[in-house]
Amino acid sequence: QGKFTLLRDSRTDGSFLVHHFLSFYLRAGCKVCFVALLQSFSHYNIVAQKLGVNLAAAKERGQLVFLEGLKSCLDLLFGEEEQPGQPNPLQFLSGSSSELRALFDFVRLSLAPGGAASWKGPVLLLDDLSVLLSLGAAPVAVLDFIHYCRVSVCCQLKGNVVVLVHSNEDSEDEENELVVNSLCHHSDLILWAEGLATGFCKDVHGQIKIIKRLSLRQAGEQDQVQIYQYKIRDRNVTFFAPGLSAAVL
Repeated sequence: QGKFTLLRDSRTDGSFLVHHFLSFYLRAGCKVCFVALLQSFSHYNIVAQKLGVNLAAAKERGQLVFLEGLKSCLDLLFGEEEQPGQPNPLQFLSGSSSELRALFDFVRLSLAPGGAASWKGPVLLLDDLSVLLSLGAAPVAVLDFIHYCRVSVCCQLKGNVVVLVHSNEDSEDEENELVVNSLCHHSDLILWAEGLATGFCKDVHGQIKIIKRLSLRQAGEQDQVQIYQYKIRDRNVTFFAPGLSAAVL
């Protein structure tokens, strides 16, 4: 509880981690606010069903609050009228200001305690943060948004925040790298998926670096780093020590 987890990917697609956390928290009975900026609801639902979770049923029973970023963008840009008292969470697209207050208000209200159902700790899941920068949000606005989400969800509600962000150390996108480095500094746990340096391999899809930020909680402590390789299957992911894939053994 009260943890900020950063999912980071470089030269590969780390979305399999998002699907894992989404199905994990829903099965655990947590209240989940999913800000999905990358794919449609049907995409996430199809993958979740393979993992044994029905997102449509979770929405109906009030356990899952789903923001479909693609649809919200279209509604805003092509003149869909807003409901009274329900501003579009991606309002910054049509305004002169790049602040993300409307998106934060959406998250805060979605996870606010109340109602008859007693869900376990609240969870904010965001896929993926880099899209906000691509849509024109300023890096400072994005970092402010994450800061307020951490304070609200992790500190006040004792919940968890899980954020995916794309990164490429060779990229010239300085704004994205600024956001990534800042998020790494404030994370309790970093799961960093990377493509293999040697290129594509059908038996090993990449490697994942698990960084437990012990230094965040206690000054002078060394961060704990573990490295595994992985292979993505249809319904699960297999992890193994580097060089110990089934093809090698």
